[in-house]
Amino acid sequence: MSHTTDRTPGESALRKVAWRLIPFLGALYFFAFLDRVNVGFAALTMNADLGLSSAVFGIGAGIFFLGYVAFEVPSNILLERFGARIWIARIMLTWGVLSAAMAFVQGPTSFYTVRFLLGIAEAGFFPGIIYYLTCWFPARHRARIIALFMIALPLSSVIGAPISTALLEIRAMGFAGWQWMFLLEAIPTIVLGVVVLFYLPDRPSEARWLTPQEQQALSDDLAAERAAHDDGHMTSLREALLMPRVWRHGLVYFSVLVGLYGFSFWLPQIIASLGSMTHLQVGLVTAIPYALACVALVLWGRHSDATGERALHVALPALMAAVALVVSGSIDNPVLGFAALCIAAIGIYCGLPAFWAYATAGLQGAAAAGAIALINSIGNIGGFLGPSAIGLVKERTGSYALSLMFIAACLAVGAGLVLRERARNAHPVGLLNKVSQ
Repeated sequence: MSHTTDRTPGESALRKVAWRLIPFLGALYFFAFLDRVNVGFAALTMNADLGLSSAVFGIGAGIFFLGYVAFEVPSNILLERFGARIWIARIMLTWGVLSAAMAFVQGPTSFYTVRFLLGIAEAGFFPGIIYYLTCWFPARHRARIIALFMIALPLSSVIGAPISTALLEIRAMGFAGWQWMFLLEAIPTIVLGVVVLFYLPDRPSEARWLTPQEQQALSDDLAAERAAHDDGHMTSLREALLMPRVWRHGLVYFSVLVGLYGFSFWLPQIIASLGSMTHLQVGLVTAIPYALACVALVLWGRHSDATGERALHVALPALMAAVALVVSGSIDNPVLGFAALCIAAIGIYCGLPAFWAYATAGLQGAAAAGAIALINSIGNIGGFLGPSAIGLVKERTGSYALSLMFIAACLAVGAGLVLRERARNAHPVGLLNKVSQ
């Protein structure tokens, strides 16, 4: 009891907001990522059923991101205009319907079309949530909070991998298992899309579960933070979109997402190639790297907040993942290869919270919405390149080795960009020019 009464209204508000919003937003992101990458599990049987080659699958998996990127910035600007509650509900309902429509694709053309439309429907969701979190949590808490939210990303594969592969065994009502997987996994997204309308407040002043004192304390804290940094914050959308720093962060995110989505879409098939396993066994083994990534993501995000350091918390995991992917692609021992894949998963995922805390520093309002969307748009082009490149290289070489080397190189480039900017900002001239750039 004494712990509760000792809290200030601001501390109490942040605790309530974290408990109320983060699990719910995490559930939304869980199904967003599951609906995005479950095509990787479907491929274990769908590719043969539909006659899809490795190259066709890689392009179809990645073409999602072309639709996503094309509508990303407009979607996030509309979210800022209409409010998170209405816009996130709209996103979820449309992507849920299109995710279910994946059950009815019949060949390359329909596969490409539905994946592209799914990308358009989901555009703005993730950067919208990141922007939404900036409206509730001061910057000093952001890496830890984003880590708690983003744990849903690897967790969707921990839980989704065995469930998705188990659903592949269903044969009923004339539908194959991969069709049932798409249909059944779309239902929670549609249901949650409706729940958002009744559950999600747009800002602290609308949160009825906060006392008036807590609402005021949190609003004042956020306002004071904005006022304290007015000189260096970009409040103009046009200014934010023209900032070289925003574009550099987009290139870093591009490098990371080449690795993340190349890894995520192809991991079930890479693991299946390591030995003779049933679909369910593939799902269970696939869950292991993501389970390790869940733990690392939270611990690394907490460490970034505790130290206040961002750049190294982004660059070091990316470098670790790059080395692990090179090792995995260079050795023939399946056990050691799998261990390297586990290390790669940890590296790919655990730097993401620090990246978004790093990238959102100094942004607010419409500028934050637009800049976050732009960074995410540039980054998600990597979501097209990664899976597509792996598919094309696999078809040409019959092996995943060169593909893993390629995405390792992209991760290393991203780490290099972060380290270069860190060194530049640490230089006296860099510090003087930091605000203008």
